[in-house]
Amino acid sequence: MRVLGVDPGLTRCGVGVVEGVAGRPLTMLGVGVVRTPVDADLSHRLLAVEQGIEHWLDEHRPEFVAVERVFSQHNVRTVMGTAQASAVAMLCAARRGIPVALHTPSEVKAAVTGSGRADKAQVGAMITRLLRLSAPPKPADAADALALAICHIWRAPAQTRLQQAVARHTVNATKGRTA
Repeated sequence: MRVLGVDPGLTRCGVGVVEGVAGRPLTMLGVGVVRTPVDADLSHRLLAVEQGIEHWLDEHRPEFVAVERVFSQHNVRTVMGTAQASAVAMLCAARRGIPVALHTPSEVKAAVTGSGRADKAQVGAMITRLLRLSAPPKPADAADALALAICHIWRAPAQTRLQQAVARHTVNATKGRTA
């Protein structure tokens, strides 16, 4: 499975591609940050994020895109920019028919470190170990994007089995009502 992880942001949008399957060693195929100038018009910044993500999709051809689920913070401006960048990433994937998964920050931290309250340094250290890197990716947005991709690789099989079980249960329950 090849996953593009996206840590959305208007100034720095982290992107990272990881390939592998749960239970096997993972491989980092690329990591980076799509940057936009703080003083640019919002529409131009969103266009730059879109162009950057499209470049990563073209170059790496992921099967899935994992995006950090935007959560409420005290700074509404930061949340708005993050949500807008997140929407751009989802739009780029949807345009190509690539499935998108949203993962919360605590879900990603728990998947990668074992604790949903891990700090940036702990996430970076685990990414370094899991991907057999010489040093943590910089900036933290890049490491977070890799963590998102790893989280999805590890959790997608279980989520798929759960969705299939729910679908079977729904079909069986519907058949029971019509009989």
